[in-house]
Amino acid sequence: MATESAEQIDLADGPLTYTLRRSRRARRLRLSVDPRRGVVVTIPSGRPGTREAAAHVESFLRDRERWIRDHLARQARARGATVGAGLDSLVEGARLPYRGVDHRLRLERAGPGVRRSSILIGWSVSGDGPPGDPGDPGVRELVIRVAPADRRPPARVLEAWFRQRAADAIDAAIAAHGPALGIQPVHVAVRDARTRWGSAARTGRLAFSWRLVLAPPEALETVVVHELAHLRVFGHGPAFWAVVASRVPDHRIWRRWLRQHSIELHATLAMEPAAA
Repeated sequence: MATESAEQIDLADGPLTYTLRRSRRARRLRLSVDPRRGVVVTIPSGRPGTREAAAHVESFLRDRERWIRDHLARQARARGATVGAGLDSLVEGARLPYRGVDHRLRLERAGPGVRRSSILIGWSVSGDGPPGDPGDPGVRELVIRVAPADRRPPARVLEAWFRQRAADAIDAAIAAHGPALGIQPVHVAVRDARTRWGSAARTGRLAFSWRLVLAPPEALETVVVHELAHLRVFGHGPAFWAVVASRVPDHRIWRRWLRQHSIELHATLAMEPAAA
């Protein structure tokens, strides 16, 4: 059980608002800069040392102000670079990532008698070279063929398609790595978690974010192996990382990639907040 409160502190470069989260599960003071929630400070609640942790929050933030400001600035730049990807602003020509590659959205009307909208991947001429230039690779597109009888908006059609592609890719990664690790999950769920790319329970149940399919295949594979490894070794000690590295030697590269691109992936097809 956790409780939260909105707080503000005056730092060298100006005031900083943050969320103070008190959690019985927390064992120490922890700081994160969340793409959606901003600065979050978590402290233990109902444990020995709780008062000391609470008293240390302000000095903790002051010591890390530069790190916090840098992360906030990077996230603001990433938000500004996301063009037309929100659920409420999905329009022709919007740029959307899929398997780590930007695709341009194109909407077409489905043929007569078609009752369900569908999606296909295509190419279009980029326009960067002369007409018919064989050296012009064109632009990758996600084409939604909109059926008038389908009441789902194009964004929901696209999200359902992404979810299915994610489920297929996750199943393939589990099939590729599970047997070698001697692991067979009892259940695999695909969700839209806000804070985790994947999770594992001791019961053998795994869950993954569908947004992993927007990232390069190597990033999705890294998360799948990470969660499979947890079914052998819980915690993040040396034995755990040895299991992960045995299947994905460059896992650090792809974990870093996901941290750096979290904002873009979570902004894709996200419901935009209403204006105040």
